[in-house]
Amino acid sequence: MVLTKEYKICMPMTVEEYRIGQLYMIARHSFEQSSDGEGVEVVANEQCSFIPKFSISIQTRYEDNNGTTENVRLTPEELESREVDFLDIAYDEIKPHHYKEAEDPKFFKSEKTGRGPLVEGWRDTHQPIMCCYKVVHAIREILLLGHRQAFAWMDDWYNMTIDDVRAYEKDMQAKTNNKLKTEDAATEGQKSPASPKTPKTPKSPQTPKTPQSGGSTPTAETRSWFTWS
Repeated sequence: MVLTKEYKICMPMTVEEYRIGQLYMIARHSFEQSSDGEGVEVVANEQCSFIPKFSISIQTRYEDNNGTTENVRLTPEELESREVDFLDIAYDEIKPHHYKEAEDPKFFKSEKTGRGPLVEGWRDTHQPIMCCYKVVHAIREILLLGHRQAFAWMDDWYNMTIDDVRAYEKDMQAKTNNKLKTEDAATEGQKSPASPKTPKTPKSPQTPKTPQSGGSTPTAETRSWFTWS
C-alpha cells in the first residue's frame, strides 16, 4: 500500500489572495533558483503546483479555514494510509542554505496589509486565514520553503490582479528559460576540447665538442660540452 501524505499549510490570507500569491511565488522562485543547472525549464503552469524538478500528480484543495477539513475527497483506502502533516510557515525549521531573514514570517511584517510578524499559535487566532491541502508524496521541504516565500513576498504581489500575475508569470518563464539555455551553452563551451597544437619539429642534437687535454686551461667554449640540454 502506498503511503498517502496530506500536507495542511495555513496561510495568513484569503483563498483569492493565495491564488495570486502562489503564482507570483512560483514564477519568481523558479527564476531565482535557475542557476548552476539547478533550475527548471517552465513549459506551462496549469495546475499551479510548486514542485520544481518533479513530474508528479498532486491533489490540491484551498479552503478559508485553518486546516479543520478532515477529508479532501480521499478514498477509504487513501484515508486508511493517510499521514497528516501540518506545515507551520513560521515555526517549522528549513534547511540553513534556504534560510533568509527577510523571508522569515517570525520577523516579516507586510507594509501593505499590516500582517505579521506571525507569533506562536497564529493559526488559531489570525484573520484572515486559509489552508492549502495537498495530498502528495514526501516533498515537505520544498512546500514549506515555497509557502514561506509566498507570504514574505506579499508586498510585491498584493495589488496584482490575476491578469497582472499571469503577465508576470509569462515574463519570468521566458527569463528563466533563457537563463537556463545561456548557462547550458556556457557549460558546453567549457567542456569542448581545446584544438590540438601542431607538434614542433625536434631540433637535431648538436655534436659535443671533444675536450682538450687535461693540461689545458678550460675556457667557456671547452666547458660547454658537459651540458647538452
